[in-house]
Amino acid sequence: MFDARIVLWLSLTLRSPRSLRRPRFMEGQPRRPTNPFSMENGTVPCAEKRPAEAKETTVTEGAAKIAFPSANEVFYNPVQEFNRDLTCAVITEFARIQLGAKGIQIKVPGEKDVQKVDVDLSEQEEDKAELKEGANVAPGDQPRTAAVGEICEEGLRVLEGLAASGLRSIRFAREVPGLQSVVANDASARAVDLIRHNVQLNKVAHLVQPSQADARMLMYQHQRVSERFDVIDLDPYGSPAPFLDAAVQAVSEGGLLCVTCTDMAVLAGNSGETCYSKYGAMALKSRACHEMALRIVLHSLDLRANCYQRFVVPLLSISADFYVRVFVRVFTGQAKVKASASKQALVFQCVGCGAFHLQRLGKASGSPGGRVKFSAACGPPVAPECEHCGQRHQLGGPLWAEPIHDLDFVGRVLEAVSANPGRFHTSERIRGVLSVVTEELPDVPLYYTLDQLSSTIHCSTPSLLQLRSALLHAGFRVSLSHACKNAVKTDAPASVLWDIMRCWEKECPVKRERLSETSPAFRILSVEPRGKTVGEAMEDRRKLLQNKRKELAEDPAQRAARLKTFPCKRFKEGTCQRGDQCCYSHKSLTPKATAEATCTDCPQTPNQNPPGPGATAGPGVD
Repeated sequence: MFDARIVLWLSLTLRSPRSLRRPRFMEGQPRRPTNPFSMENGTVPCAEKRPAEAKETTVTEGAAKIAFPSANEVFYNPVQEFNRDLTCAVITEFARIQLGAKGIQIKVPGEKDVQKVDVDLSEQEEDKAELKEGANVAPGDQPRTAAVGEICEEGLRVLEGLAASGLRSIRFAREVPGLQSVVANDASARAVDLIRHNVQLNKVAHLVQPSQADARMLMYQHQRVSERFDVIDLDPYGSPAPFLDAAVQAVSEGGLLCVTCTDMAVLAGNSGETCYSKYGAMALKSRACHEMALRIVLHSLDLRANCYQRFVVPLLSISADFYVRVFVRVFTGQAKVKASASKQALVFQCVGCGAFHLQRLGKASGSPGGRVKFSAACGPPVAPECEHCGQRHQLGGPLWAEPIHDLDFVGRVLEAVSANPGRFHTSERIRGVLSVVTEELPDVPLYYTLDQLSSTIHCSTPSLLQLRSALLHAGFRVSLSHACKNAVKTDAPASVLWDIMRCWEKECPVKRERLSETSPAFRILSVEPRGKTVGEAMEDRRKLLQNKRKELAEDPAQRAARLKTFPCKRFKEGTCQRGDQCCYSHKSLTPKATAEATCTDCPQTPNQNPPGPGATAGPGVD
């Protein structure tokens, strides 16, 4: 019986592919010869009928309407709608800046009507006067405008290197004004066919140009200054590292480079050696891993740009969901490139308590002649063992140590989104994220978290308000971070933070007998706090503010004499009916004294006496 099974299995296994395909032609249709070359290339012969195409699924996002194959869900990711909305908002403000320098105004749908509501009456009258004066201006002198969906000859040239279905490029064409052309590129022939179909579906063939090529080769072919793109958007599946070298060469002078990284496991420190091979930096496992990932990507971009005498200026850096997104401008300048070393820093992080210190790679110092001198930095900033817990340090980086946002540009984007909330589906989230970004301390890299501080010493977690109040009372700056909801970004050193946590532990004691003598918690708590507890500091602050609000009771006679030193405003206008009973002065003052005095209205009293002979209204002093 066993041998029979083996023979049956061998007979089924050794059957030729031709015999396995035979049942396909046994439905009353004659069998046609196949072309071996076409089968080898994976194409169907022309004489054969292709299988019926799967039904399409239509998705509407923003102003674009995209058709997707139902069987393939890889082309569309609804979670990235926030990413695409934010990119449209950023490119719109970038176009406003670039075209405004050329005297071209952009028109964004919905902005004009909203601005009319916010303008007061006096400004409307001024606008009407300006329109009347502009009616006599020649048509050629009218300001040039750029609208959505129209080709702007002096507008931006945009490249989406990995377009997939073309959704992002089509949204650019239908939502961002001031564009000259949009190149939607992808290496997949199937994706390019889908891009062509969606371009025709949205009627943007005059703006969007489908392209099938390797994104790196396409960008390398546009290295010439006259052929560079003003905006390059890279949103790959995974790491963008293979495309960064070509991108920093293909973007124009002062152009915008938008990069998305979804390999957060690598950037967050799970594989430091892989992070170094891709981005040229060692990532550490830290509570501030999301901001560290942003700074590693900025370091990698600047490092690649420096090879071609170029450097990057970050506009906006966002950590959201499962990815990080950076918007940078690329400039050329040999003198500025020399300062790039002083913008990078190594990170020394304690493995016990998590305290970190930054060590700059270079040093920039000013000379008496006004020139900047660059030299190597001195270090390290830490001892072999942590001064707080006695543990060793890990070395990470290099990473970007300068501000990761341009607060002026972020404010422009936030103002535009707030003034036109109906433009994007995720406008509320964009406003929330950008609002937190504008409040971040720009010159303080990385952050601590509440759970990190409390778990290190095994105590209960204080509220964010209590910790921020303690830091402010100690004279330090503190802010939140968009990358983590319980983050504390402060310029206070780690010693101050641990001193505050020791004070907090006094109010919520920890059982010391359960702590090991070699643990970071035992060593940190073995040092007595040098300041007051958090509760005592907040109570002192509250009493101080209460004392400021209290005013001593004033004698009625002194108050009446004090009020008589102020002239009566109604007496100046000739409407005061109080006469001698008015608590303010009715004496005629010189113009100089009148200007120095503060005019105040007469107080209203319930009993109005008839005016006397001296209460006759006289002309006020102008």
